[in-house]
Amino acid sequence: MLTHIVCWKYRDEISDDVREQHRAKLRGLKNVISEVLDMRVGADVLHLERSYHTGLIATFTDEIALEAYTIHPLHEEVALMGKDISANVVSVDFLATD
Repeated sequence: MLTHIVCWKYRDEISDDVREQHRAKLRGLKNVISEVLDMRVGADVLHLERSYHTGLIATFTDEIALEAYTIHPLHEEVALMGKDISANVVSVDFLATD
């Protein structure tokens, strides 16, 4: 199983409404991209200096499934939105060993 984690730190001027629109679009990907086994999206609740505003955890069977998700047109649209409204985006992808 492959785990895909992404975190977005939005630019200061990005409104709460736009931030929630981004989260909603991310959540919707699970319903339209069959390669997604599970997906969780949420807003940061601690608001620490180091915190990012939004986090996503998704699981896929393997790297081929993640690639299919990555190039899906709806994912590309949401990824572009995230890039446009963010000061920074970080990610990590790893295979479970257990």
